[in-house]
Amino acid sequence: MNRLKELRAQNNLTQKAVARAVGITTSYYGMIELGVRKPSLSLAMDLARFFDTSVEEIFVDL
Repeated sequence: MNRLKELRAQNNLTQKAVARAVGITTSYYGMIELGVRKPSLSLAMDLARFFDTSVEEIFVDL
C-alpha cells in the first residue's frame, strides 16, 4: 500500500504529470500507484522529493 494517489490528488496532478516529473512512463507510474509494481529505492526517493515528504510517509503502511 502507498499514498501516491492521495498525494497526487491533494496536489491536483495527473499521473502523467508526476511520471514526467520523475522521468518514468505514465503506465509504470500507474502500476506503482496501484501497488502492482514496486519502485527502486532511487525512484522512491525521487517521488518523495517531488511530493516534499519522506519515502516512509509514501510507502510504509503503519
